[in-house]
Amino acid sequence: MSGRRKPYPFDQLEPKWQAIWEERQVFHAPNPGQKGFDPAKPKFYILDMFPYPSGAGLHVGHPEGYTATDIVARYKRTCGFNVLHPMGWDAFGLPAEQYAVKSGQHPAVTTRENVAKFKSQLKRIGFSYDWQREINTTDPRYYKWTQWIFLQIYNSWFNPETKRAEPISTYRGTDPDSVR
Repeated sequence: MSGRRKPYPFDQLEPKWQAIWEERQVFHAPNPGQKGFDPAKPKFYILDMFPYPSGAGLHVGHPEGYTATDIVARYKRTCGFNVLHPMGWDAFGLPAEQYAVKSGQHPAVTTRENVAKFKSQLKRIGFSYDWQREINTTDPRYYKWTQWIFLQIYNSWFNPETKRAEPISTYRGTDPDSVR
């Protein structure tokens, strides 16, 4: 016996099991009414900070930060929880714009390419995200709600008597300093 071990064939085993996970939707958290939903299972929600897809790929800090939440998500699944562990992309803002300027391409193009690259890398690592719940802040179906909530805030005032926000149309005061 030479004492030399056979190398781990990660290039064969990991893609095989990742394909099985995807095919069987192992990490999907079904909603009530969907196939596979069990109302007896307690719910658990865990969310990572969405990465900024503003580079040509992940850096070591991304998987380092996501490993702990993935461990917790996997542990909770083994304890019988219905675990919702989504992933998304915080693609608006200066990082995406600066990367686009640096690469000489439109931000929509670089963002789309970078999201695809980041997603592919996260899948190769094997994190247990529910990819059916993927969110992208540049998707109109997402940002219409952030715009809506800001308009609700903008069109509201704080009523100190009720200690609640109320529609600006209900404000009848004359002293603007009394409104917070």
